[in-house]
Amino acid sequence: MPRKTAAPARSTPAAKSSTTRSRSAQADAAEKNKPLVDDIRLLGRILGEVIREQEGREAYELVEQIRQLSVAYRLKQDASAGKALDRLLKNLSGDQAVSVIRAFSYFSHLANLAEDRHHVRRREHHERQGNRQEGSLAMCFERLEAAGHRAHDIAHTLQHAYIAPVLTAHPTEVQRKSILDAERAIATLVEQRDSLQTARELALNEALVRARVTQLWQTRMLRNAKLRVADEIDNALSYYPSTFLREIPKLYEELEQALPGQSVASFFRMGHWIGGDRDGNPNVSADTMRMALSRQSETVLRHYLTEVHELGAELSISAMLAPVTPEMQLLAERSPDHNEHRIDEPYRRALIGMYAKLAASLHALTGTEALRHAVAPQDPYENAQQFLADLRTIEASLRSHHAQALIGPRLKPLMRAVQVFGFHLATLDLRQSSDQHEAVVAELLRTARVEADYSALDETARRALLLQQLNDARPLRVHGVAYSALAQGELAIFETAVEMRQRYGFDALRHYIISHTEDVSDLLEVLLLFKEVGLLRGTLDAEATADLIVVPLFETIADLRLAAPIMRAFYALPGITGMLKRSGAEQDIMLGYSDSNKDGGVFTSNWELYRAETELVELFSQLRAEHGVTLRLFHGRGGTVGRGGGPSYQAILAQPPGTVNGQIRLTEQGEVIASKYSNPEIGRRNLETLVAATLEATLLHPTKSAPASFLGAAQALSDASFGAYRKLVYETPGFAEYFFAATPIREIAELNIGSRPASRKATRAIEDLRAIPWGFSWGQCRVALPGWCGFGSAVLSYLGKEDGAEHKTRLALLKRMYKQWPFFRTLLSNLDMVLAKSDLAIAARYVELVEDKKQGRKIFAAIQAEWQRTQQALTLITGESDRLASNPALARSIAHRFPYLDPLNHLQVELLRRYRNRGPADTDLERVQRGIHISINGVAAGLRNTG
Repeated sequence: MPRKTAAPARSTPAAKSSTTRSRSAQADAAEKNKPLVDDIRLLGRILGEVIREQEGREAYELVEQIRQLSVAYRLKQDASAGKALDRLLKNLSGDQAVSVIRAFSYFSHLANLAEDRHHVRRREHHERQGNRQEGSLAMCFERLEAAGHRAHDIAHTLQHAYIAPVLTAHPTEVQRKSILDAERAIATLVEQRDSLQTARELALNEALVRARVTQLWQTRMLRNAKLRVADEIDNALSYYPSTFLREIPKLYEELEQALPGQSVASFFRMGHWIGGDRDGNPNVSADTMRMALSRQSETVLRHYLTEVHELGAELSISAMLAPVTPEMQLLAERSPDHNEHRIDEPYRRALIGMYAKLAASLHALTGTEALRHAVAPQDPYENAQQFLADLRTIEASLRSHHAQALIGPRLKPLMRAVQVFGFHLATLDLRQSSDQHEAVVAELLRTARVEADYSALDETARRALLLQQLNDARPLRVHGVAYSALAQGELAIFETAVEMRQRYGFDALRHYIISHTEDVSDLLEVLLLFKEVGLLRGTLDAEATADLIVVPLFETIADLRLAAPIMRAFYALPGITGMLKRSGAEQDIMLGYSDSNKDGGVFTSNWELYRAETELVELFSQLRAEHGVTLRLFHGRGGTVGRGGGPSYQAILAQPPGTVNGQIRLTEQGEVIASKYSNPEIGRRNLETLVAATLEATLLHPTKSAPASFLGAAQALSDASFGAYRKLVYETPGFAEYFFAATPIREIAELNIGSRPASRKATRAIEDLRAIPWGFSWGQCRVALPGWCGFGSAVLSYLGKEDGAEHKTRLALLKRMYKQWPFFRTLLSNLDMVLAKSDLAIAARYVELVEDKKQGRKIFAAIQAEWQRTQQALTLITGESDRLASNPALARSIAHRFPYLDPLNHLQVELLRRYRNRGPADTDLERVQRGIHISINGVAAGLRNTG
C-alpha cells in the first residue's frame, strides 16, 4: 500500500519575508566577498600552475585530489571522503608528503594576503560611503565630540599620553624574512589589480604574480641553522621601511586634520625587546644590546637619508624667484656644496649639507656608510634635535614665500618621524629574571665583606641591607677581584646602558623589566645595580635620581595577587617616592598574560589581571594626587587568547576603570607581528586602533565600576575555573606525558625558529615550560586548550542543577554581565573565537601518537568533555549556538581556509608518527623532519594568531 504523502507546509507571509531577507543577505554577502573569492582563486590557480610546472602533473593532481577530498570532508561532511583522504595521506612517500605540505602551506600564506587586501578594500568602501568603522579615528572623534570633548581637550590628553606597541621575538616565530619579502611583493601586486583596467595590464600583473609565486616555491621555507638574535633583530626591523616609518607619520597627520589648530604631541612610540631581553636567553649580552641599538639606528638614519635626498630633488626653488629667510640662507651657506649649477638653489644646497651630516652620523653611530655622497660626509649631528632644527628652518622658510604646499608631501612626515623615532628608532627594553639579580647582588656583597650570605636573609633583612647600601655613596665593587661570569655579564649590561643612552639618546633605553618579581627586594636589587654603574646617582636620602624606570613584571597567579601589596610597600620605603618624582614621576608595571594562563587557566588569569589592575589603580590614584606619579600598565599580551590575545580595541576598552588614562604599552609577539604589520594599510589600521581605544578609554570612561553582584560572580567563576583547570592540567596522572606526545612540542623545540630555548629547564614539567610554546603547541593540534579550558566547568558548577531555583537566577545574572560588563563580554567573545578555531575531530588524530593508548583516550575524553561544557556554557550565556555569529568576517575567513588547513594537520600527524618511530637506518628521515617543520609553518599561517 503506497505511503500517504504529507501535504507541504503552507508558508506564512512572515516566513516568506524572513526567507526573502535571508536570501537577500546571502546575496549581499556574496557580492561583497566576490573580489576576495576572485583573488583567492587567482592565487590558488597560479600556485597550482607553478606546482604543475615545477613538480610535474602527477604532483599537481595529487594536491588537487587531496584538496577536493578535504573540501568534501569539511564542507559536505562526507565520511567516505574522510576515509579516502586518510588512506591517501598515509601512503604518501616522504617526497610526496613534503610537496603536498608545501603546497597547502603556501596556499595558507596566499589566502592571508587575499584576506588582508579584502579587509583594506572593504574599509575603503565604507570610508567612501561615509560609514564610520569601530576602532577608527573617525568613529573615535565622532564619539568624543558627541560626549562634549573639544579639540583642545583631546590635544591636551595626547600631550600627556604614551602609547607604545613593543615588538618581541619568541621561540614560535616561524616566518623567514625571505618569505616575508616575497609575500609583500605579491600583496602589492594583488592591490594593484583593483585599479587595472585593460586585459593587457591584468595579464602583465598576473605574470608578475606568477614570478613571485615561483620565487616562493623555489625559496627554502625553513632555516638551515638556528635563528640568532641578530636574525630576530633584522626580522623586526624589516617592518619599519614599509610600515612603521611611513604609516606612523600618516597616523599623526590624520590626528592633526581631526584637531585643526592644535599641536599634537609625539605620544606614539615604538618599543623593542629583541636584543635586550635576557630572561632565559643565554644568547643576549651587552654586545647584543650594542648590535640591536646600532641596527635600529642604521634603519632610521638610512630612512632619513633617503627622504633628505628625495626632498633635495623636490625643493628645486631658486632664490631669484622666491627669497628665503635669513636662517635658511645661513643653512645653505654652511653647506659644503659649492656646485655652480646650484648656487641660486638654497634648499638643495642646504639639504646636500644635511645629507652629509646625516651620513657622518650614520658612520659615527653604526660604523656603516651612506649609499651616495654628493659631497664628503661632514661633522655629524650631535643628536636628532639638531637635525629636526634644520628641518624646521626649511619649513619656516617655505612658509615665508607661500610654498607651504611643498611641506606636506615629504617634509612634514619626515619632521614627525624625527620627533617619534629620533636617532634610536625604538626604545629597547632590558629584561632579566629576579633570581639573576639576586645572585649578582649576593656576590657583590660577599666580595665587599658586607654580607656573607645575602640569599639566606629574610625579606625584612634584605630590605634593610639594600636600603643601607643605597644610602651609601660608595660602590660595592672591589678593584682587582675576578668576579664570576654571571656578575661580569650582568654588570656589563648596566655599564653598556649608560654608554648607549649617551650615544643614541635617552629614549633609546627607558625601561628595565624584572621578571618573576616576588617581593620589594627584587626592585631594590636592581636599583643597587643601577648605583654601581651610575644609572642611579645620589643616595635615597639625598636627591637620588634614576635614569631607567624599574618595571616589575607580575606573571603567575600568585605574583598578580601580590602586585599591589608589593608596590605599596615599595613606595612606603624612605626616599623611594622622592627618587621617582625627580626621575620623571613615571612608573611602569608589567602584567604577564601567558604564565598566569598556564598557571591558572584563561578565566582565572583574566580575573586576577583585572583585580590586580583595579588594586594598582587605587594605590596610584593616591600617589598621583600626592606626588604626581603616573602609572603606566604594560600588558604582556601574545597572539592567542590564552596569552592575552584577541582584538586590541575591545581589550583596551574592557580594562578596569582608570587603568588606561592615556598610558599603555603592550607586546606584539610571534607571527602576529607579520599578521598585523606586513601590509602597510593593515598596519596603520592596527596602530590607529590602539590610539582610538586609548582615547575612548581615557575620555569616555566606557567601563564603570562593576556592581558587587558581578564581582562576586566573577570570583566564584574564577575559583571554580581554577580548580577545574588545575585538576586537568596539573593533577591528572600522565597529563604532561600526554602533552609531549599528542602535540608537536618536541619537534617545535628542535625547530630553528628562535634564539631562546623552549623550556627554562631541561625537564618535561609543565611548570618549567615557557608559556609561548605551550600555547603554540596546543594551537598546532587544533585543541587550543589554554584559550578555553576551565570555563565550562566553572559556569555549570556556578549555575547548579537546571531544575533548581538558583540556576535561573544565576543564569540571568551571567547574561546581564555579558550585556553590561565589557570585561566579561570581551572575555566571552575571545572564547567564542578560540572555540571556532579549534577542531576536536582533527585533535583526535593526534591522540594516536600517545604510546599509552588507554591513558591517551582517557585524557582526551576529559579534554573533550571540558570543551563541550565550555560550548554549552557559552551558548547558555550568549544565546548563540553558532560560534562567531557576531563576527561574520572571521567566520568567512575560517570557512575559506580550514578545508585547506586540515590536510596539513593530517599530514603532520602522519609524519610525527614516522619521525618518532624512526629507525637508525631510516634514509627518509631528513624529508620527514622537513615536512613536519613546514607543516608547523603552514598551520601557524592558517590560524594566524597561534603564537
